[in-house]
Amino acid sequence: MGFDPTQYKTTTRQQWEDGAEAWDRWGPTLEAWLGEATDRMLEVAGVRAGAEVLDVAAGAGGQTLAAARRVGPAGRVVATDISPAILSFAARGAARAGLTNVETLEADGEALGTLAEGAFDAVISRLGLIYFPDRHLALTGMSRVLREGGRLAAMAFSTADRNEFFSIPVSIIRDRAQLAPPEPGQPGPFSLSAPGVLEAALEAAGFREVSVQTLPAPLRLPSAAECVRFERESFGALHQMLAAVPKQERDQVWADVERELAGFETSGGFVGPCELLIGSGVK
Repeated sequence: MGFDPTQYKTTTRQQWEDGAEAWDRWGPTLEAWLGEATDRMLEVAGVRAGAEVLDVAAGAGGQTLAAARRVGPAGRVVATDISPAILSFAARGAARAGLTNVETLEADGEALGTLAEGAFDAVISRLGLIYFPDRHLALTGMSRVLREGGRLAAMAFSTADRNEFFSIPVSIIRDRAQLAPPEPGQPGPFSLSAPGVLEAALEAAGFREVSVQTLPAPLRLPSAAECVRFERESFGALHQMLAAVPKQERDQVWADVERELAGFETSGGFVGPCELLIGSGVK
């Protein structure tokens, strides 16, 4: 059977509905891991005091709150996601932080038509674009809601060999589930990783002054076992793949993952290799 984007979205939405609480609970780990790259994404997107910002595929909103602090009370951040459950955590996080400039909106990142044309100074997406079946549709929609001169910045993973904290579990699970490698253009964690792919996607959507930066972002945790717990509880992409493995075999799959990841344990704890891309462009 070929790839079915409609079914993929349905499955993905349900996984985030189910996993929203875990993703929020791991928020401090996510921000410690992705915080520096998030700051860089906001910088290249031109997120500044008073700006109107759209956060696409916002999840539980760690980067939403960072953007809201930057824009201040004179600005606004609209966080969208396909999962209303996970957006509820973004809204709660904003309320706890006393941020009154955050709005949430349930929306498919490929269908932003309810948002006004030219309404935003900046659009950001942290590890969201990689999972869109039609990234061109998503990017052209993001361009539509940007003002002339507005900026887009999107974070993605670089190549699998530089992200072994994630690619090793993906490889082990794919092998156990007997899944074929993804076709070119199919959504997935490394779908924008090959040289030139992210640049070409941005340019095809009409962005100019396109740039892609590479940033190291090692995932630091106490142990490989803690990394497995993090991924097992909150990584929807892995659960989607693991669904093809009989339930009684899944614990063994995770044990195999932990054994391989143990090779990244050091005297100071687990240091999982991770490298990120930040693609940006101007409308």
